Amino acid sequence: MKAILIAACLSLLAAEAQAQSRYTTTSMSCAQTRSTVVDLGAAILQWRSPTSGVPRYDRYVRDDSFCPTGQYAERAWVPTADVKSCMVYKCKQIERDDFFFFRRRLH
Repeated sequence: MKAILIAACLSLLAAEAQAQSRYTTTSMSCAQTRSTVVDLGAAILQWRSPTSGVPRYDRYVRDDSFCPTGQYAERAWVPTADVKSCMVYKCKQIERDDFFFFRRRLH
């Protein structure tokens, strides 16, 4: 019985991970892209690299509260339909050199 319960919990986690949609930034304006991330708290944004044509994607967040422990939201830029570089945030591991910058942001 315990094994069935564990299997059920794991399948729910897998289904939740698969359910997160990807948003193609080059078919959205910068305002739409930023609004999507803010509304959802976190979103997978994707686009094709303009130089190599390779698909690129990553998880972008509204703020630090959507980052795992030991990470913080750092500025990042993605291409959109209307601008080359739209500012969003993505989680970054707190490194020793980042500690003073991160601490300063909190005060």
